[in-house]
Amino acid sequence: MFELIRSNKRRSVALVAGFVIVVALVGAAVGVLVGNGVVFTLVAFVISAAMAFASYWKADAIALRVSRAREADPAEYARLHNLVEGLCIAGGLPKPGVYIVDDPAPNAFATGRNPNHAAIAVTTGLLDQLNRVELEGVVAHELSHIRNYDILVSTLAVTLVGSVALITDLAIRMMWWNGGRIDRRGDHGDSNNPLAFVGFALLILAPLVARAMQAAISRRRETLADVSACQMTRYPPGLISALEKLQQDTTVTHSASTATAHLWIEQPMSGVGDAGKLHGVHKMFNTHPPLEERIALLREL
Repeated sequence: MFELIRSNKRRSVALVAGFVIVVALVGAAVGVLVGNGVVFTLVAFVISAAMAFASYWKADAIALRVSRAREADPAEYARLHNLVEGLCIAGGLPKPGVYIVDDPAPNAFATGRNPNHAAIAVTTGLLDQLNRVELEGVVAHELSHIRNYDILVSTLAVTLVGSVALITDLAIRMMWWNGGRIDRRGDHGDSNNPLAFVGFALLILAPLVARAMQAAISRRRETLADVSACQMTRYPPGLISALEKLQQDTTVTHSASTATAHLWIEQPMSGVGDAGKLHGVHKMFNTHPPLEERIALLREL
């Protein structure tokens, strides 16, 4: 497991580097289309760097606000606080901020930049549906994300995916407003340049590539966090039972968004499990491995 953690960290560096390359290619593509590649490549780097810097320092605040989370009152949610404190002692972690999301769907997530600046949030639906042992397994899963430093790269993924989408959207809108249907060399460079077609295709495909990379970041980490949680609690059946309840529940987590979907313990958006003709395509963008696979793995422990 410790080798998997080290491998996970190496993959984190590679994936973040991959995001930077995608952002640079988007900037270059915009430059080809408007006739100034260097400037727009630099602009793309500045935007992504600014968003990554802001997310590093304000990761927990951003994710919590987007999810409409509120601080969990220690008196009202004493059971939750007791579980978090006990598991933090067992795992050698400082206690993170504890938050509640008013949502009937059972789910939870962790965010932050490191174990000293982290937070976990659980939905009211999770507290209503899980018993103490099951809730302990879910909380241990989220604390494992914090201990394994998954939270940093996952939050950076949110902002880097957002920066790619923002740059491409601005570029396409700018081309349209500047008369993208008219050949004006001063606005769009040489429209006969074959690279212009490549650049426009890249603008369309870049957000999809970024989403696929976002999904790749999450899927491997969820499996590792499941195993780490069982090591922390010493009781795999607790997490297994919790995941089985999550599998049976089909409620959509309304507090989640496509940008934060990979942060939650299970896929929060609708449309999961589509077995139609486009099943292979949809699977590429799933932010979590199937729950049945995660449960089967835990049963082997």
